[in-house]
Amino acid sequence: MLKLTIEHGLRLRVANALANFCIMTVGALGIILYVASDNIEEAHIRQVMKMEMDHLVHRYRKHSDFYSQIGSHLKSYVIHHVDDELQIPSYYRGLQAGYHRIYYDFEDIHVLVQSIDDVKFLVAYRIFLHNQRLSELRLLILLSWVAVVAIAFVVGYVLAGILVKQVTDLAERVKLLAPGDVQGVPLMQPDMDEEVAQLALALDDYQNRIRRMLQREQEFTANISHELRTPITTILTSCELLDAEPDLSEKVRLRIKRIEGATSRMGEQLQALLFLAREQALGVMEPVAIEECVNDVVEPLYPGIHRKKLKFIVNIKPDVIILLNRQALHTALTNLLRNAIQYTDEGYIRVDYSGGSLSITDTGMGIEPAFIPLLFERFFRGTTHVEGLGIGLPIVKRICNHYGWQINVESQQGQGTTFRITFPLQLSSNIKLTLKN
Repeated sequence: MLKLTIEHGLRLRVANALANFCIMTVGALGIILYVASDNIEEAHIRQVMKMEMDHLVHRYRKHSDFYSQIGSHLKSYVIHHVDDELQIPSYYRGLQAGYHRIYYDFEDIHVLVQSIDDVKFLVAYRIFLHNQRLSELRLLILLSWVAVVAIAFVVGYVLAGILVKQVTDLAERVKLLAPGDVQGVPLMQPDMDEEVAQLALALDDYQNRIRRMLQREQEFTANISHELRTPITTILTSCELLDAEPDLSEKVRLRIKRIEGATSRMGEQLQALLFLAREQALGVMEPVAIEECVNDVVEPLYPGIHRKKLKFIVNIKPDVIILLNRQALHTALTNLLRNAIQYTDEGYIRVDYSGGSLSITDTGMGIEPAFIPLLFERFFRGTTHVEGLGIGLPIVKRICNHYGWQINVESQQGQGTTFRITFPLQLSSNIKLTLKN
């Protein structure tokens, strides 16, 4: 997309600029030639008629009994008296000395009249051939203008392609770069033009700054992860050791289990937060039985469901198996089901799978319409009556975006909410696993 935008944008702009320049330049030249050709033809006609008039007068003076001959386009008359004038066409009669232009029968006729010693000399010129040549010349000018503009556009487009090739090549190389990855080869090359080299150098510098920033962020998150995972591991290990003591009462063992469950959830939240910050994969792609994954997710959440006396319904066939990241789905479902339990005081929570979509429906308080667009914003909480940091749904949204899943929400205030995750078509088809002995 970037290459097409740069190439077509720059190439078309350069081609259009060159074509517009030719339109104005050649157009101005064509207008000048158009006007000049008209004036030149007019001057030429007057010159021909003046020469013919001089020739007519000269021959008459040498031979007074001379009678002019009448041609098809150029006609000359010698008028001695009124009877002679009656012999000429009516549209030539009564013309005074001077230059005249007559339009007769859709034809343009130029007439030159001169009087010498009471003798009138008349030269008439039908300029049909001149007009025909002038029309041909004007058509040639117009066709030449169109041809030059078309050639200029094509040549400009080709030349612009040559000019922007370095930019498009640079765009292709930038598109292949990952954030902070310079691939060991700088974008700037010695054979680049000066302007493109400056752009490539600026991109190299920007990429290096991004790489240094990512390195600092990765080091920071790695240190935080290590520092937080160490006490979590210590707590889990201590819980296992305490639970192995034979003399503990059931009440103490229950408290140990709660501590262990809370610590496990803390570890999961830590991993989800790291994913939210670094957008790293949570695991590998593998065939996942959706029903089994839902049951695994809801098992540590059953105390909250029983405490509120909610019904938990799973409408998923056991053979629904999808190739996806199990840990990512586990984290997303954990946050969605925990939200459903928190915001539902009576009724049920139902998990369905149909047509490639996994939905979690509750009969809780619902969501105000004005809050729905803000649900996936970080730290947004629609109410303060329940616990939470406002990062559960942003984590779910980030997971869905990372793996190409679509998540939608439908809610009616006071009636409940449905979150629906739609998997890509190639993932949502059931995978038939055949066990071989």
